[in-house]
Amino acid sequence: MVLPKPTSEYKMPDNSIPKEAAYQIIHDELLLDFRPKLNLASFVTTLMEPESDKLIMESINKNYVDMDEYPVTTELHNRCVNMIAHLFNAPLGDSEDAIGVGTVGSSEAIMLAGLAFKRKWQNKRKAQGKPYANPNIVTGANVQVCWEKFARYFEVELKEVKVREGYYVMDPVKAVEMVDENTICVAAILGSTYNGEFEDVKLLNDLLLEKNNQTGWDTPIHVDAASGGFIAPFIYPELEWDFRLPLVRSINVSGHKYGLVYAGIGWVIWRTKQDLPEELVFRIKYLGAEQSTFTLNFSKGSSQIIAQYYNLIRLGQEGYRNIMENCHENAMVLKEGLERTGRFNILSKDHGVPVVAFSLKKKNGGHDEFEVSEMLRRFGWIVPAYPMPADAEHITVLRVVIRAEFSRTLAERLVQDITNVLHDLDKLPPKLVTGEEEKQENGGGVLVKRKSDMETQREITTYWRNYVVAQKAIKRQKVAAS
Repeated sequence: MVLPKPTSEYKMPDNSIPKEAAYQIIHDELLLDFRPKLNLASFVTTLMEPESDKLIMESINKNYVDMDEYPVTTELHNRCVNMIAHLFNAPLGDSEDAIGVGTVGSSEAIMLAGLAFKRKWQNKRKAQGKPYANPNIVTGANVQVCWEKFARYFEVELKEVKVREGYYVMDPVKAVEMVDENTICVAAILGSTYNGEFEDVKLLNDLLLEKNNQTGWDTPIHVDAASGGFIAPFIYPELEWDFRLPLVRSINVSGHKYGLVYAGIGWVIWRTKQDLPEELVFRIKYLGAEQSTFTLNFSKGSSQIIAQYYNLIRLGQEGYRNIMENCHENAMVLKEGLERTGRFNILSKDHGVPVVAFSLKKKNGGHDEFEVSEMLRRFGWIVPAYPMPADAEHITVLRVVIRAEFSRTLAERLVQDITNVLHDLDKLPPKLVTGEEEKQENGGGVLVKRKSDMETQREITTYWRNYVVAQKAIKRQKVAAS
């Protein structure tokens, strides 16, 4: 059979092709992707057990929103909510069900929690006869972008506590100082995206309690435990960050991170039923029976919910504890290996999410962390390089996320490959400086301001373009003269 001629990849073809051919075309193209296991930029799980994979495929055609048609799936969801709520020390009675919902990730979970805070604050302000048009939320500048999305999409002012060199998370003292009567909540991060560090939720709670008592406000706390929610309960059980603290009213966690499920599952848990305003919960009847729903989207797959339940009963607290301890140990292997090179500053903490964030002590020849990141791709590694948040942007870091599938052997191999990259960079000549230098006196030293690589490239391109145009003009003049 002759296949139709390929057309633009962005237009649907006119004719059909055999299913085997369609599979092979896509399969072959996907071979060019990097291997997920070596993607050390991502917190998301890339490997599950075969039994879990089997359950996922068996339930991949179930739409979770059809609760009346799939009552067992709904029950498994509710069991997950309650297990996670107990893990976070929710104050539940013996026969009391937890208040929470599964989401497509922590981004949706944060949107829902934020909406609950905003509506509760608005309702209270209305009852008091006070203005309710300008809500704000206090976070650290190190928050994940989903908090910025929430603020922009739902018209809430985002008040960010800037970080500083050596302290890359939200300072609880500065955060409480920024709280005012329009603050709907303070968001604390249990596991910063930038370096894995836990923020001090206990100190934040104590300072905020004091301010609430002084002002008569009732400003609550939300804990974004997207990364740390499945870590702290197992290897830092003494750490007070959850519903043991009275001002913590809701917590989100990503099942697809250290909950050990493939991408597409998150959870948000509320302290009590009163913390989720009733008017945000919709009741629908057109799927066969009346059911409640509080989500941003409607349809979603059941597979990840079932996979989460599988992990919770398969691993239990013992299994999760062993895995998280192993992740921490592998992070220490990587950290110690990097320290032995003598070339890096470690910016992550031993106490927190198993992440190793590090920066070059000295940029030999002007070669920086971005070049280290790029050169590691030759070995198959994806290790991101990025600047720190506001007020520490001058610091660039490399970050490695240690997931459950990342072994000690891989940690040791990564150190070896990083060492090889450093040796290769040392052999390169210093970065070429072109263009005019602008010198300014700077406290007895000299500050040299150089043109960027992009500016230099543009100048060279413009020069050659003008040169070619001039040569063509001369040639035309000669032809005309002859």
